[in-house]
Amino acid sequence: MLRKLFKFHGGVKPHTNKTQSTTAPIAAVPLPERLAIPLHQAVGGHPRPLVAPGDRVFKGQRIGGADGSLSSAVHASTSGIVRDVAPAIMPHTSGLTTLSVVIEPDGEDAWGELEKINYRSTPPDELRDYLRDAGVVGLGGAVFPSYAKLKPGKNGALKTLVINGAECEPFITCDDLLMRERAADMLKGIVAMRHMLHAEEVLIGIEDNKPEAVAAVRAAIAASGEKGIEAVAIPTRYPAGGAKQLIRVLTGIEVPHGRRSTDFGVQCFNVGTAYSIFEALEHGRPLISRVVTVAGNVAAPRNYDVLIGTPMDHVVRLAGPRADTDRYIMGGPMMGVRLPGFDVPVVKATNCILVGSPALFPPPPPEMPCIRCGECAKACPADLAPFEMYWFSRSKNFGKAQEYHLFDCIECGCCSFVCPSHIPLVDYFRFSKSEIWAREREKDSADSARDRFEFKNFRQEREKQEKADKLAAKAAATREKVAGDTAAAPAAAEADAPAAKPKPSADDAKRALIEAAMEKARQQKAQVAPKNTDNLAPEVQANIAAVDARRETAAPPAKPAAGKPDA
Repeated sequence: MLRKLFKFHGGVKPHTNKTQSTTAPIAAVPLPERLAIPLHQAVGGHPRPLVAPGDRVFKGQRIGGADGSLSSAVHASTSGIVRDVAPAIMPHTSGLTTLSVVIEPDGEDAWGELEKINYRSTPPDELRDYLRDAGVVGLGGAVFPSYAKLKPGKNGALKTLVINGAECEPFITCDDLLMRERAADMLKGIVAMRHMLHAEEVLIGIEDNKPEAVAAVRAAIAASGEKGIEAVAIPTRYPAGGAKQLIRVLTGIEVPHGRRSTDFGVQCFNVGTAYSIFEALEHGRPLISRVVTVAGNVAAPRNYDVLIGTPMDHVVRLAGPRADTDRYIMGGPMMGVRLPGFDVPVVKATNCILVGSPALFPPPPPEMPCIRCGECAKACPADLAPFEMYWFSRSKNFGKAQEYHLFDCIECGCCSFVCPSHIPLVDYFRFSKSEIWAREREKDSADSARDRFEFKNFRQEREKQEKADKLAAKAAATREKVAGDTAAAPAAAEADAPAAKPKPSADDAKRALIEAAMEKARQQKAQVAPKNTDNLAPEVQANIAAVDARRETAAPPAKPAAGKPDA
């Protein structure tokens, strides 16, 4: 019985250029002189380094620990000595650096101790943690941590597990060769994923320009005896490999803006991801290598099994680059990014190294004004209006660009491919997204700074209030103590009255000081002999005696001592 297939809006049919790299099997790559393994290779947080310069590491040893709620571990691709843990150029057009672990291989390629797990008897949560620590991420290009996607959703089970083997991008054939040569192992990984998601059925979508891969997968399904798994050949049309587009083709479900496929009982994974899950669960091997297509301006295009961290020029040399090579592109010609150098490392997102030249990729024609022909809207698989987003992106009216669902753009390049004015529309959309993200980061930073400032003020006010409350409590306690002492004093004085002496008042003390001063003056006067009193006349002496008598009469009587009655 043939399965009914559906169509998605838009899409284009560029030249595939795939046959050149599918004539030979997947080849191994000799160990390079050094490996530069970026710690940040997946969507989410930055793994923290677990090694230091001078450490000896084994193949498969964890060198970067998952950090945060959405992160994935990183491992040593071979055995050797850690020479440095420092920023190194990442495989991105920007040429920016990222913290990397530089390993000098020892040539032994010796595995460390591997931990295997029985997925059938292990709870799903433990399996997801195991895959997180094994560094398994989506190998279709998005590099989203797989453990986070291996959740059945709010319903607890999925209806359909979709496996993406479409590989619609021109030149890229790594998934094609993987399905041809490793279909049985890939299928075991799919069975494990089905177990974790409790999926009713599994649909493996493969473009019909890969008949060998379709045949190999169907043969593996028949040999396994698994029920509810089907390999479906779908029409060749770019970008049939997009997750939403493939789900639409196989199930007829169109995932709307702002919703997830799990809300409709569907989840999508790449065939390379399924194989890496098999490697992790069956053999305990973390994700340390992947199949990479080397194509374009080379003498012998081919697919290689490449260790993560291998310099790209080391791999390209095996395919024989031509003399006029002037660029490397990571990915295909539609969605790939030009690299800042030839020696950048292979990472988990590297599905293809496309070697370019002026003859293979000539400079684009000059950009001309948009004529609003609408061809870009016809070709857009996300059913957007690229010409409207272009105008608002060009004028930096990012709010209006978002109103036209800018972030639903998958950057597939169909609009740029069909534009008669040769406008690099995707570049404008990427610019707008980056500007919006930058402004959001600035806003978040400003909000955080304001929150910290407001909390500081709140803390200072709280500390002042707490200090004032403590002082008020201390003052109240002091007042209570003084009041208690005052109330107790009369009772104590009355009880001790017979034995206690009366306490002199302030007036009595002052009067005593005055009397003492007068007494001292009298004594000093008595000691002073009158001068010039010799040979005085009798009448003068009589007058002096009369004055002295009056002074003696006017002097106040001495106060009797306290406690003694007058005589």
